[in-house]
Amino acid sequence: MSDDKNLSDDLNDMLGDAKEGAKKAGEKAKEFAHEAKESAAEFAESARDTFDKSKGENKKVLAGVLGIVLGYFGIHKFVLGYNKEGIILLVLGLLGFVTCGITSGIAWVIGFVEGIIYLTKTDEEFYTTYQVGNKPWF
Repeated sequence: MSDDKNLSDDLNDMLGDAKEGAKKAGEKAKEFAHEAKESAAEFAESARDTFDKSKGENKKVLAGVLGIVLGYFGIHKFVLGYNKEGIILLVLGLLGFVTCGITSGIAWVIGFVEGIIYLTKTDEEFYTTYQVGNKPWF
């Protein structure tokens, strides 16, 4: 009987230790979750601020480089949200197969010039002119 009692006491001690360990682990998990939630909120706010500050610059550089490299397809227009103008340049670029490259050359010159204009403007000028002011050409 004493062996059963000792075994029972040992099991109760282990169970008590397990409950105490689980309680501590639960508290640690709550602390970790709270810290993770705060870190995620700080990161999201920081990312939002960074994106808001650089939104015009990112589109400026992307649209400028695409205008220079692939301007005859009008991709830089699609990036800025000017779908009608992008389709016009795309059609001109593709018509170059029929017109021996004449319309592709026109579309390329337009895209190249616009790409250079985009990259030479300040971030504020670019943002107010092309993203807020919706100026589709040059």
